Amino acid sequence: MGKWFKSGSPWIWMTGGAVSLSLIAVLGLLLLIAWRGLSYFWPADIYEWKLKDAKGAESVLIGEIYDTEVVPSERLLAAGAEFVTPPGEFVTRYLVKTGNREFVGLDFRWILETDIVSRSTPADVAVLERSKNGNFYGYPVAVIENGQRLELSDVETSLQQHIDRAVALSKRAEQLQKKDIGAINYQLERLRLKERGFELNNELTDSRKLELAAERKALQDKYLVLEKELFSLRDDAGRDAVIVRDMRGEEVSLKLDTVLHVTYANRLGLGGRLLAWFAGVGNFVSDDPREANTEGGVFPAIFGTVFMVLLMAVIVTPFGVVAAIYLHEYAKKGPITKMIRIAVINLAGVPSIVYGVFGLGFFVYMLGGSLDQLFFPEALPSPTFGSPGVIWSALTLAILTLPVVIVSTEEGLSRIPSAVRQGSLALGATKAETLWRIVIPMASPAIMTGLILAVARAAGEVAPLMLVGVVKLAPTLPIDMNFPFVHLERKFMHLGFHIYDVGFQSPNVEAARPLVYATSFLLVSVIVALNLTAISVRNHLREKYRSLEH
Repeated sequence: MGKWFKSGSPWIWMTGGAVSLSLIAVLGLLLLIAWRGLSYFWPADIYEWKLKDAKGAESVLIGEIYDTEVVPSERLLAAGAEFVTPPGEFVTRYLVKTGNREFVGLDFRWILETDIVSRSTPADVAVLERSKNGNFYGYPVAVIENGQRLELSDVETSLQQHIDRAVALSKRAEQLQKKDIGAINYQLERLRLKERGFELNNELTDSRKLELAAERKALQDKYLVLEKELFSLRDDAGRDAVIVRDMRGEEVSLKLDTVLHVTYANRLGLGGRLLAWFAGVGNFVSDDPREANTEGGVFPAIFGTVFMVLLMAVIVTPFGVVAAIYLHEYAKKGPITKMIRIAVINLAGVPSIVYGVFGLGFFVYMLGGSLDQLFFPEALPSPTFGSPGVIWSALTLAILTLPVVIVSTEEGLSRIPSAVRQGSLALGATKAETLWRIVIPMASPAIMTGLILAVARAAGEVAPLMLVGVVKLAPTLPIDMNFPFVHLERKFMHLGFHIYDVGFQSPNVEAARPLVYATSFLLVSVIVALNLTAISVRNHLREKYRSLEH
């Protein structure tokens, strides 16, 4: 036994076991997040309960079971609950999503098993996903088309056709408003700023006034035409309505321009549920958020996260590589160089919120404010670059991740044999040519390793972004069809901040909880996708320049 301990085998097994447990824990956590998030999109059964409370009042409840708890009856009695019959030691209760927010008030409700008279899953009950006020549960019975009531014979097919028509018209109206009308508003604002610039420079002549007025008149005329078309599309989309009998037994009229989809979950088999699940996941990835981010999709947050990380990578890579090359290849060894290396290492341990404060003070207020005064005086006092935006977020995270890139690049440079440099210089190459053609290509895998670590850290940072550019809801993306097409001064959405906002700032906690898991899993997936891309590039570079090592 003593020899076995002295051989070091126990420590090897202990290290291997610790690594295995860590991997299992990480994979288990990811699987838990994926299950809790992705199961949200699975079409659950819709139940109809007949309830009778301790006072004898009867009611009907329609909804989905969100959670089940076994609660001590003493706890319920202490909370003021009443029972028809004496309960046992424990009582089962169900958290039910009832929807119908206009009439019920709350999306969720706890019901006790002792109050349940009967429970069924009717085939005709449906859930209508809406763009406002959440889901609506009930029995669709008729459609109002052009003011006439049409009884539904084939309810599912006929209703879905009317909904598809309304959704298509609503999307056309939304596209018209965002693209065409938005482009005109953007051009009108540019004209206003152009006129303001002429005024500040005392260059606003009568001829320029006439030119600007003519351009503005043409844009306004085009705006009126598009506005008329927009109102026509909206009126046409809101032409029809669906009559639904809800849990109260009353018929409710719902405008079809607010209904996105209808699902008869109790009629779906396994194949139908899988299709509905894929459609739900696809909509979550591709749609915009709704209802204070508690419903809809997260596409702007995905786009903002990827765009900001790529912009950060473009900024940090050249600065980190140049700094590492200077420190390793040109700087003389001495106290100043030693202090710089210590400072770089210490920068990696600075809390990220400190970088956010620095970015807000230096980049946003000082640098951005100076750019506004030099290049955008006509827009003042409204800031252009003097307010938080995606460019300042990328620069802040570039500084945050700069030490990682410098250290990784230096390690790659130190592994290159000095004989390679000397051989290149002996063949007549200059030091710059040696660096560009030999050293940097051989160190490129290490550079990509630093970039991978930088991307992994930057994509998950939230605290500094809250100060320098991220917002709860961004009306427009940083990229659109308006010149100059890439708008680095705009604020953006981020998956990490979206998780914080939905999880801690949402007024509807129960509805937001599954979205927190789904968005967390999506953020991990985005980070993994970015890292896998960088790893594939690194492996390609490693194979490409492997011959230089020999």
